[in-house]
Amino acid sequence: MITREEAWTLLLKYNREDFHLRHAQVVESVMRYFALSLGYEGEADFWAIVGLLHDLDFEMYPEEHCIRQQQIMRENGLDERLIRATASHGYGITVDVEPLHEMEKILYAVDELTGLIGAVAIMRPSKSVMDLEVSSVRKKYKSANFAAGCSREVIARGAAMLGWDLDTLIDKTILAMRSLEMEIEKGNGC
Repeated sequence: MITREEAWTLLLKYNREDFHLRHAQVVESVMRYFALSLGYEGEADFWAIVGLLHDLDFEMYPEEHCIRQQQIMRENGLDERLIRATASHGYGITVDVEPLHEMEKILYAVDELTGLIGAVAIMRPSKSVMDLEVSSVRKKYKSANFAAGCSREVIARGAAMLGWDLDTLIDKTILAMRSLEMEIEKGNGC
């Protein structure tokens, strides 16, 4: 399996914008959190790498997102399981790779949601998820103009794939993002 350092080097080859790099790190951390909290401790590194590389091609090839990255990953000799997992978050958008494993469903559900939660958090006086509540996210979720690039349809579809209601998905994702913020405060974060 690719190491975190190798994955980061590959990510930097195709991504330069701070926004995209930060998003990759947030999703990496959120995926690790879910692996640990859902009983996949032995897979936590893999889940995290999937999160880190999920948007590998987006910055350079936005029109071929989840398509071009499969090619890039194969050219770099990466595992087919990793390729499939990262591609699955483009299901119904750019690819027909349906999220089947719980990890793929989590990625599908949290990719857009982490962006929405992050946007809500920076609007708060604290600029933090530490005091963010589900109700605040739900209020902004209902406002189509707020963080308009975060697809509510994809978030809702992801929650349904997992068999969770939307509030449960939001709550668990906030908790995951809080764990990242606590690590950053301790100096152990991204």
